[in-house]
Amino acid sequence: MLSNFISSYAGELSALLTAVFWTITAIAFESATKKVGSLPVNLIRLVLAFVLLSLYSFVVRGQVLPFDAGKHQWIWLSLSGLVGFVLGDLFLFRAYVLIGARISMLIMSLAPPIAAAIGWVTMGETLSAKQGVGMLLIFMGIAMVILQRDSDKEVGSKKSRRVRFSYPILGLLLAFGGAVGQAGGLVLSKYGMDGYDVVSSVQIRVITGISGFLLFFLISNRWKDLILAIKNTNAAKRIAVGSFFGPFLGVSFSLLSVKYTSTGVASALMSIVPVLIIAPSVIVFHEKVTVKEIIGAVITVGGVITFFI
Repeated sequence: MLSNFISSYAGELSALLTAVFWTITAIAFESATKKVGSLPVNLIRLVLAFVLLSLYSFVVRGQVLPFDAGKHQWIWLSLSGLVGFVLGDLFLFRAYVLIGARISMLIMSLAPPIAAAIGWVTMGETLSAKQGVGMLLIFMGIAMVILQRDSDKEVGSKKSRRVRFSYPILGLLLAFGGAVGQAGGLVLSKYGMDGYDVVSSVQIRVITGISGFLLFFLISNRWKDLILAIKNTNAAKRIAVGSFFGPFLGVSFSLLSVKYTSTGVASALMSIVPVLIIAPSVIVFHEKVTVKEIIGAVITVGGVITFFI
């Protein structure tokens, strides 16, 4: 009976596992980034991801590198890698340091509506009323978490309750930059793949990402930081864990999910990371999470699910 259940819901179970893997990845990368910095973590995890993806490609496709990709794929997927992996993840990993993975992943829930908006402007894709409701719920949920009111204060003869951000504005802006980068990378990937193999497409993006971060190190001459990060055993272990569960297992199971169920159902189930990450954040980083923040995370995830279903 268990085997029948697994075979009947293979896509849905794969999507749920993807969300679990991405939660592990976010926690691992937050911890590593706080130890050795965002630049070294980004470069090392992309190199590890490239090795794992190349091995996977060799087993599944019989070739290590995407030699069969055309000019269209290389140009647009390379741009996707620069926007998504280099700029987007550079912002996101810095946000991990300032506001943590939990809030960063919540802000990253804005990526689907941002991607939809970009697709609407650049590719003429339509937005439904249901997607509009989903966007509104996402904004409401995030606002519940990142905004708070001060206690009553006297302003002249009137009382005022000023609304302010609960977390550093720079960290929130960096996480938003990560969401924009992920959304832009997604739109460029969709256009660039054009029917090409998904794993090989990710390889091209990773190659560009590695090149971009190498350029960062070359310009800033921060090779010493990279060497120290590699020598830091604790950070290296966390980067390895994040790379294995994220770009490798996460990508693989996300592909399995869309193979065996609809893209909308898979995307909705994979979007529950902001809720899943609450417990690990409390246990691993001893974060204090309020009831309002939990409700806000649930509303945000509900908005993403509404957006896709």
